[in-house]
Amino acid sequence: MKELMGVINLDHELDKLNELTYFRCGAAVPFASRYRLIDFVLSNMMRAELESVGLFVRRKYRSLMDHLGDGKSWDMNRKHGGLFILPPDWNDPTDTSLGDLQHFHNNLDFFKRAAAPYIVFSGSQHINNADLQDVFRYHLEKGADVTMVYKRVEQLQPEHDLCLRVEVDETGTVTNMHHEKDYPNVYLDIFIMEKKLFLEQVEYCIAHGESFFFRDAIQKHRQKFNIAAYEYTGYHAVINSLESYYKNSLDLLKQENYYGLFKENPVQTKIKYEAPTRYLDSAEVSNSLVANGCIIAGTVENSIIFRGVQVRKGAKITNSVIMQKCVIEENAVIENVIMDKDVHLSKERILVGDSKRPFVIAKSSKI
Repeated sequence: MKELMGVINLDHELDKLNELTYFRCGAAVPFASRYRLIDFVLSNMMRAELESVGLFVRRKYRSLMDHLGDGKSWDMNRKHGGLFILPPDWNDPTDTSLGDLQHFHNNLDFFKRAAAPYIVFSGSQHINNADLQDVFRYHLEKGADVTMVYKRVEQLQPEHDLCLRVEVDETGTVTNMHHEKDYPNVYLDIFIMEKKLFLEQVEYCIAHGESFFFRDAIQKHRQKFNIAAYEYTGYHAVINSLESYYKNSLDLLKQENYYGLFKENPVQTKIKYEAPTRYLDSAEVSNSLVANGCIIAGTVENSIIFRGVQVRKGAKITNSVIMQKCVIEENAVIENVIMDKDVHLSKERILVGDSKRPFVIAKSSKI
């Protein structure tokens, strides 16, 4: 789609997943046995056939850059356009911009060189498979200055408390934005606006000492703009805490959730060529997601198992998330646990967490 370019803005996303974000930003956290959180927004943009996507990230981005590479896995390694990873690089001594406006001010050439006249912005904490082409068509039909994407959530969860809410009238126009916890219209951190208007507002915000584009240019001054609301009705999960990560991970074991996220909308990730998982004679696996490259000789129930995990004979894993290349030795017991990658658990060790607050093992630990 030549009319639309993409921006993935991670600057305002706080790393609140405790041990899982000690060494990586939230967008690089593994999810659903073979993916990272960034894969879902990138796949949405890939399906919309965007020519250029800029990724703005401020901290702990080494793991993210290693995962993304040149963007080939998302068909974004192109001669013209493609994926641009734009970490902080402040070289202008006269620059007075703050917050994510620093990224935009110091990368104006990225926006000006792109031919697309419109921009779609997104974060990484809202897992969804929104049709961005349909959102763009809606934006044009409405003749809006800004189009925000929201989801009406009937059963609000604790992770929704931090989410912005939007009030929408019968014409599909946003009439208010707030953080009232019992209001069901949750903003998905996705919006579209014209590039010319965006650049004008960036300049205005910097001149007035503002820090964050959406909050200071749009939310604070919503009366200045015609803001349309696009209702998204598909699968949605918010990953903004350790508890929400654990709950939404295990919720994918429900068939309706897994199909809602993956069945009709392919999600791309970094390609790794590994052998299929081997299930030995002693293996017992039920209601679990198991990626390739594993060797399973023990029992796995209601769990998410990432690539290259080894579960020795007699070990038992229940209601847990086990990340890449962990080794669970003989007769160990794991229940309600999140285990980051490259953890080695010794024989006959027992780790039990709470079903609402899992026990978390940091990356590369030996227990």
